[in-house]
Amino acid sequence: METSIGYDRAEELKAFDETKAGVKGLVDAGTVTVPGIFCMSPEDILSEKFDDDLEDSIQVPIIDLRHHALDPAEHEEIIEKMRLASEKWGFFQVINHGIPQAVLKKVIDGVQRFHEQPREEKMKFYTREAEKKVKFNSNYDLYQSKTANWRDTLFCVMAPNPPPQHEYPATCSEALIEYSEHVQSLGQILFGLLSKALGLNASHLTDMGCMEGHSFVCHYYPACPEPDRTIGHAKHCDPDFLTVLLQDQIGGLQVLHQDRWIDIPPLEGALIVNIGDLLQLVSNDKLRSSEHRVLAKCEGPRISVACFFTTHFQASNKLYGPISELWSADNPPLYKQTSIKDYLNSFMSIKDYNDSALACLRLK
Repeated sequence: METSIGYDRAEELKAFDETKAGVKGLVDAGTVTVPGIFCMSPEDILSEKFDDDLEDSIQVPIIDLRHHALDPAEHEEIIEKMRLASEKWGFFQVINHGIPQAVLKKVIDGVQRFHEQPREEKMKFYTREAEKKVKFNSNYDLYQSKTANWRDTLFCVMAPNPPPQHEYPATCSEALIEYSEHVQSLGQILFGLLSKALGLNASHLTDMGCMEGHSFVCHYYPACPEPDRTIGHAKHCDPDFLTVLLQDQIGGLQVLHQDRWIDIPPLEGALIVNIGDLLQLVSNDKLRSSEHRVLAKCEGPRISVACFFTTHFQASNKLYGPISELWSADNPPLYKQTSIKDYLNSFMSIKDYNDSALACLRLK
């Protein structure tokens, strides 16, 4: 019993999980006070603001991919912009990426339909079984983290070896499969440009297997009655090589840059790209995996779909370490080799927002 806050946390977590209704179930039930399992300390939510003039000048880079393959001069300029963004921010937005706006809208609408259908339908997908390729739950780390976050999630493995279409939710299966094909093609472009940004052959990261698999993490952040007492997604780095994020127009995403939380405002038609821990590892810290978070907001729901490029659903003991072509006497390997499975086991065991699975692999 946690007498300092007057409730049995373990019992509250169990009761919430057993509803299989997620955070949206709380909102549907008329909750006007954030339950204790979601409450965070003020310092964990604290957000410093810039002066307005300064804030306008500090923005996540925007990269236009329209002529990436047509004009050699623009191609080199895009590579340089991507290198700088990946080194200094670990984040950038891409426009003119080739995925039709209609496809992006269909995905957002389909994911919203899934989360807003009757509870009885969603419950069919509710599970915490790690090996399930399609599942719905609230907070994958519900029983490990210090505080639950104000969000629900539909998780779908899309490649390789995806499940049959009928195993995806009918509300969004066609949209997810169509988007998966588009984002796979975009991933090929992004990994090629990032390989060149590292001074490597365009196919180097792809040949390593960095984009052999991808999964969709489809988040639903309900409007929160007390957004100053909880958070949509606590600060974290992504456990993958690369993330391509589609977000709606609600906003709330922030990246930690130079010890300040910087808003990444929605940009119509744009996709957000960020470097994952595994790409920082193989690039030997050349590319940066940055902490980011999502604030809880009175407005909502907020919908986002993150595509994680990773191979964690493949039965492989392949080891990943710093790319040897990037080593030098002045730049020796900074990390131990690791399998995706071992890295993810470390990531899933994190209980404190300040801990890092990547730090555990750093050579002394």
